[in-house]
Amino acid sequence: MIARTWHGTVPASLSEAYHQFLLRIAVPDYRRTPGNLGVYVLRRAEGEIAHFLLLTLWESRDAIRGFAGDDIERARYYPEDPDFLIEMEPTVEHFEVLERVL
Repeated sequence: MIARTWHGTVPASLSEAYHQFLLRIAVPDYRRTPGNLGVYVLRRAEGEIAHFLLLTLWESRDAIRGFAGDDIERARYYPEDPDFLIEMEPTVEHFEVLERVL
């Protein structure tokens, strides 16, 4: 299993609207991609900025390619993202999941 993490920041005033956008558009998009095993949406408030971390779980790197394209290290954005995000970070990170304990 592979974990993919993406980080983004939005003004705190747009935090809830961005959260709703993720639930409406991004999360369903991840979930309908074959090989997606789950999506976690995390948020941390830091003064006037809200940090979002999306952690997605995948069966394989090939499954990630089905979502992200051939360059899986490159972040994938939606047309609405510039309306919210302070910066469009260019890359994501991948981790091999060694243990999963629930």
